Amino acid sequence: MPQKEYWVKPGDTLLKIAESHDQSVNEIKQMNQLNSNIIYVGQMLRIPSSSTNHTYTVKQGDTLLSISEDYRVPVEEVRELNQLPSNLIYVGQHLELPLNRSRSMRIDYTVKAGDSLYTIAQNYGTTAQSIQVMNDLTSDALSIGQTLKIPVYTEVVVKADRANVRTGPGKGYNIIAQMRTGAKLAVEGIRGNWYKVQLYDGTTGWIADSLVTFKAYGDEKPVSRIIGYYTLEEGPSLPSSYKSFVSNRSALSQLALFLFRISQENPTTIEKFGKFSDREIEKLVQLAHDQNIKIMPVVHNLLYKRGDTEPSKKVVQTLVSSEENRRAFAKNLVKLIEKYNFDGVDIDIEDVYIEDADKLTLLYQTIGEELRKKGYFFSASVPSRASDELVNPFSDPFNYAEIGKAVDQFIVMLYNEFGWPGSPPGPAVTAGWMEKVMTYAKTRIPPEKLVSAISVFGFDFNLDKEKSTYVTYDMAMKLKKKYNAEVEFDEERKTPFFRYTDEEENKHEVWFENEQSIEAKIRLADELGVQGVALWRLGMEDPAIWKMINEKIVVERTE
Repeated sequence: MPQKEYWVKPGDTLLKIAESHDQSVNEIKQMNQLNSNIIYVGQMLRIPSSSTNHTYTVKQGDTLLSISEDYRVPVEEVRELNQLPSNLIYVGQHLELPLNRSRSMRIDYTVKAGDSLYTIAQNYGTTAQSIQVMNDLTSDALSIGQTLKIPVYTEVVVKADRANVRTGPGKGYNIIAQMRTGAKLAVEGIRGNWYKVQLYDGTTGWIADSLVTFKAYGDEKPVSRIIGYYTLEEGPSLPSSYKSFVSNRSALSQLALFLFRISQENPTTIEKFGKFSDREIEKLVQLAHDQNIKIMPVVHNLLYKRGDTEPSKKVVQTLVSSEENRRAFAKNLVKLIEKYNFDGVDIDIEDVYIEDADKLTLLYQTIGEELRKKGYFFSASVPSRASDELVNPFSDPFNYAEIGKAVDQFIVMLYNEFGWPGSPPGPAVTAGWMEKVMTYAKTRIPPEKLVSAISVFGFDFNLDKEKSTYVTYDMAMKLKKKYNAEVEFDEERKTPFFRYTDEEENKHEVWFENEQSIEAKIRLADELGVQGVALWRLGMEDPAIWKMINEKIVVERTE
């Protein structure tokens, strides 16, 4: 039977878990070989889930290749799943196709005897109302043979100035959160005039239908998780992320604050990275939660000494050296989360001695254990690699498969493919590199945990001096204007660039990111079946990306 993993949170009971997953207590007990209803915080339960496959009925003109291309599943996988001896298929044949390939995969369902909107919705993890809206149905009546479009994602958008989210479907239930105008909440169910919705901290609540607008989406737009990395001001040309975040909350799923660092003096503890007050953090948390955005600190091991990675490696070496150190650090992460009311944490460790690789994996596992006890979200931002081979000291210490088991979200940092010292000219992330790395990552980590971290910055390459400098979108546009350069778009790399000659007759090539390139990479993430993209970082981007995301992308607000 298809199943998924669930980690028991504080306040959970078997009955509560069963009801939230539309299962019976006995089914969960049987699957987990439980002799009683007693469970404990941090316990992993296997939960029966709806089929992970979709049944497709072969139509006139179909070939195995055309079906596999439509659903973005390799022909070999379709053949293996259906035990086909060859590529020959026939009209009316039923084929099982894996779900969750493209996030916006088309699903058509042919109504069978005994079907109802409710049973169909249950099978596909959606709601009867969502199917009604998608298919313009005016009643619940169905006819055998009728074709229905199945929604990929359903949400409600708050239209009131303030909207209370309650513990149950009625005004007599306690308020657990309050949303502001424009907040988006994924819908899990409906009862009367109330929607069951997902909240930023992974819990669920209920919101009245009079306060929201209901929306159901098919395959017309990619469904994508959009994560924004947030930093303080880095210099006159590198503003803080605050303005970008506040202005564009409708286009974000998560906010990751690059504001905390592993202490060099005592690596089991965490220090502030930069100058800011607790009140500033509290304000960011409130602004995020008002819009149902998950917010978490990024805790890293970087920039102790500019241009020198040895301090970073030594910090990690000390941190992972013993179970005592690893456990103490994990517990301090919990304290950090609780101090600011964060929803979880993102660990960004980047410089590690290869001999510390196994202990590094143990660190992630220990953090996962401690966070699950409290029900907190665990994300990791990890250097990119495209195989198991040890070819790059920067990424070699990171065991994708084992780290992937420990975390809820695995962000693959795809930059810098180009732009490192001595690099030839090129984008920070090409579409080809993104596809290669994420394809490998999917062989080690479930795609529902994967996110592609892409750049919104670029590089100005001085071809004669063989040097490169960091450029934001605004900096690139100023160079373009100053030298009257013409922007071209590399269709293979999915990135814009231009060339110019400076006052000293040095030839330059500038690769940067704009609305077109960011859209292409969001769509590629969708095609690859991963959850979405993380943008490094807010405040350096082409402002036009936000209008594009709001109009062309469905921004998910789920885990």
